[in-house]
Amino acid sequence: MCLIPGGAFRMGSDHHYPEEAPVRTVCVDAFWIDETPVTNAEFAAFVAATGYLTLAETAPNLADYPGADPTMLKAGSAVFRMTAGPVPMNDPGGWWHYSFGASWRAPWGDGTSHEDLPDHPVTHVTYDDAQAYAAWAGKRLPTEAEWELAARGGLDGADYAWGDEAEPEGRPRANIWQGRFPFENLALDGYERTSPVRAFPPNGYGLYDMIGNVWELTSDWFGAHVAPQSPCCTLNNPLGPLASEDAARLGPRRVMKGGSHLCADNYCRRYRPAARHPQAVDTSTSHAGFRCAKDA
Repeated sequence: MCLIPGGAFRMGSDHHYPEEAPVRTVCVDAFWIDETPVTNAEFAAFVAATGYLTLAETAPNLADYPGADPTMLKAGSAVFRMTAGPVPMNDPGGWWHYSFGASWRAPWGDGTSHEDLPDHPVTHVTYDDAQAYAAWAGKRLPTEAEWELAARGGLDGADYAWGDEAEPEGRPRANIWQGRFPFENLALDGYERTSPVRAFPPNGYGLYDMIGNVWELTSDWFGAHVAPQSPCCTLNNPLGPLASEDAARLGPRRVMKGGSHLCADNYCRRYRPAARHPQAVDTSTSHAGFRCAKDA
């Protein structure tokens, strides 16, 4: 783990997606955070020690999903599939497919194995799965503010974890999508899917993969940012709302940070520290994982 010294920083962004605003001054106590996302090998050790079964490995209960097609109530998870050509960009169902048998053990569905990707980030985990691992490891999930401070690497207010230029010297600094999403992946960074957790340079705090590769779960519920009542005020160790603001409509969701290998200029420019995205607590995917933190 790396020790993050804590202190005040400008959290959020006023010139990207609306859910990132407003920029506000936040002060975070010092804390430790994992140098990389939790890998398949690390998660396998947890499962071997505890016998833990993830949500993706458990068949859904009809009582929890009234009206669902019974033939779909099988263990599985959402896997990205590249489309043959352009599709409506407001319909994620065009590229996300519920794949029976997909889980952290089989990252891309049946016929694939986590054993072939030991140093890649674990995927197909829900918030509860990540919490269970963190508790076993004697850690916890970072708050959104902690995660963003760590991702900035000491560059307060910069657009990216490495500065204000997306590709310094024309070279990718993270595993994101190059080309037209979701049908053209040029893989200029060398990877079409996930990558080993140390494939790209670390940020100023020595942390790898804070941007791209996989989204990372935090402990905060997804909701509007809490802003100070006055510009002179500083928020100390802020937490998000006690519950997701849209729980009645979309179900409770947690904040994910950092973007993934599916973030593209033409679709999801969320490969930045300030970016945030909601993840339903009962959903796992092939592009979301986590890393752990603990108090200093």
